[in-house]
Amino acid sequence: MTQTLAKNANHAETAPAYFSVYDMHAYYGESYIVQGISFNVHEGEILALLGRNGAGKTSTLRAIARLDAPQLTYGEVWLDHQPLHEMKSYQAAQAGCALVPEDRRIIQGLTVEENLQLAQIVPPHGWTIERIYDLFPRLGERRKQEGTTLSGGEQQMLAIGRALARDIKVLLLDEPYEGLAPVIVQEIEKTLRLIKEQGITTIIVEQNAIAALKLADRSVILDTGRIVFDGSAEEVLNNDALRQEYLAI
Repeated sequence: MTQTLAKNANHAETAPAYFSVYDMHAYYGESYIVQGISFNVHEGEILALLGRNGAGKTSTLRAIARLDAPQLTYGEVWLDHQPLHEMKSYQAAQAGCALVPEDRRIIQGLTVEENLQLAQIVPPHGWTIERIYDLFPRLGERRKQEGTTLSGGEQQMLAIGRALARDIKVLLLDEPYEGLAPVIVQEIEKTLRLIKEQGITTIIVEQNAIAALKLADRSVILDTGRIVFDGSAEEVLNNDALRQEYLAI
């Protein structure tokens, strides 16, 4: 593999106050997936990270969360002045970065409440379990039910609740609407707006681009690993040519 990029160049002086990705590169095996992207997200902002299949969206989230580090990712990620790019995945999680993956990773054999309790074994702790039940009443009703037996929408609620059980600053959501009925999507959207009101920054990767754009403040669009648009979500919604070319909608 030919690598012609500078690893972890010092970008601290120009990094914004809250969250930024600077010159990120990511590989999957020999494939060069994310090719030098940079973007900023403000505190409490919702960013829709969009693009066609294979554009590099999930790889970007995994690189931010340090899941493939350090061998396969390069560049810088700053969260509230903390250099995530210098951390292992568990350290990034402790620094406030929470990834909810597409498959949700509900732990088999544990109840709803045990899944939430497990997230709070190691500090720093975030929302209390009762506060999570206030946000997701269905989880409170099913607290003694095994998590993997929940419906798809309820499992997504549990995955988000488990992230909130930690003291998080940025929430990374990979395909949160996958396989969900429209009424459940609306419920998840309502929840994400409430989370935004708490000042938590959210980056959402979603094939249902219209739903994501209606929720988001801003959008970054990827095409073959590079950024082709960085601007307001409203601008994407109002630009038919842009949506057709890069999102096929």
